Amino acid sequence: MDFIDYYNVLGVPKDASEDDIKKAYRKLARKHHPDLNPNDAEANKKFQQINEAHEILSDPEKRKKYDQYGNDWQHADLFEQARRENARHRSTQRGQQQRQSNTTQGDADDFDFSDGFGGADFSDFLSSLFGQEGRPGGSSRRETTFRGQDYQAELHLSLRDAYTTHKQTLTINGKTIGITIKAGVENGQKIKLTGYGATGVNGGPNGDLYITFVITDDPRYKRKGNDLYVTEEINLYTAVLGGEQIIETLTGKVKVNVPPGTQNGAKVRLKGKGFPVYNQEGTFGDLYVEWQVKLPTNLTDEQRELFQKLATL
Repeated sequence: MDFIDYYNVLGVPKDASEDDIKKAYRKLARKHHPDLNPNDAEANKKFQQINEAHEILSDPEKRKKYDQYGNDWQHADLFEQARRENARHRSTQRGQQQRQSNTTQGDADDFDFSDGFGGADFSDFLSSLFGQEGRPGGSSRRETTFRGQDYQAELHLSLRDAYTTHKQTLTINGKTIGITIKAGVENGQKIKLTGYGATGVNGGPNGDLYITFVITDDPRYKRKGNDLYVTEEINLYTAVLGGEQIIETLTGKVKVNVPPGTQNGAKVRLKGKGFPVYNQEGTFGDLYVEWQVKLPTNLTDEQRELFQKLATL
């Protein structure tokens, strides 16, 4: 397997912070996303590498193994186990040599782990584990299967996208898959697509794909859980005398009564006009409307005189 420098893929140095890695990933993921580059095989390949790089470098434990073992980081535990087994074997061998000083030393070890891998490439070591000939004249070993690595990806949605159940098409490792996004999905919520991660080794199961939803802020509505909040302007006369105001909700316009003497910052609750509750079809939160009283400007002389009269009453 050709070595892939994941730091170079994200364009960050090896001492990059977690925040630097996240920022670089988001910037590149947006640029090379398949939805923005349809029928562009090179962009799709780049997008997959970006996801792989983020999946490894954003995880401190995986990043540590990658820094030490490179492309073979997934088999780090095997390397460490082999080191321990070899050290135990050499210790036992030295003990036997001390007790049997006249015994002729046997064949050299297949691998020398006393100082790294003695110049052996990790891939050569893996070959011995995966069933190829250990050495000339040796017998083949049972193949060891390994589960493919998991992938991590982000899917950006608008608030209005998250409001309704809908389908989206994604391209993962050259495969086009359709997913159904249920209404009410929250920012940061994660779903798993089983088997859409990296291909397993020696017939092992594929890894999984984890998609994290990122819900962008809406310029009008603020979401808190399943409730929505909106600020609506009313004029001074409606606030003082009362009246009706038309409010735009995510499902259409509604007429709301404004009681006389409404204060600036007062709130009214519209039950069931908020956000859908995830996985509970037909259940919604509430919409809270905060009134913002707009004072009149550029008064005429007559209007100013009337306000002065009111002030003296």
